[in-house]
Amino acid sequence: QVTLVESGGGSVQAGGSLTLSCAASGASCVAWFRQAAGKEREGVARIGSTSVTRYADSVKGRFTISKDIDKNIVYLQMSSLKPEDTAMYYCAADRGVCWTPWFDPTKYPYWGQGTQVTVSS
Repeated sequence: QVTLVESGGGSVQAGGSLTLSCAASGASCVAWFRQAAGKEREGVARIGSTSVTRYADSVKGRFTISKDIDKNIVYLQMSSLKPEDTAMYYCAADRGVCWTPWFDPTKYPYWGQGTQVTVSS
């Protein structure tokens, strides 16, 4: 059984930083997605069982995904935030290998409830 619980969202000014956490019990492949109002859900970053990472071009160099294996927590460190980063952020996972393409939400059967990130200009 996989359970995902996100935390760490909030409001921040442009240029600021936030770190999201996903308590990912039972998960091997974990990704962060986001969905802005009126837009489709998009992949932000993914980390596999061997800690190989993938990032959306829009966040490369600004966001870092990492995991604490002992605590089963996956983090998304976000810096240099922009108003266009405003969205509901979701943690998604699977128990086994990571499937491709990593940014396809249908590849993840387990989802958290989401946490809101708002970046003001």
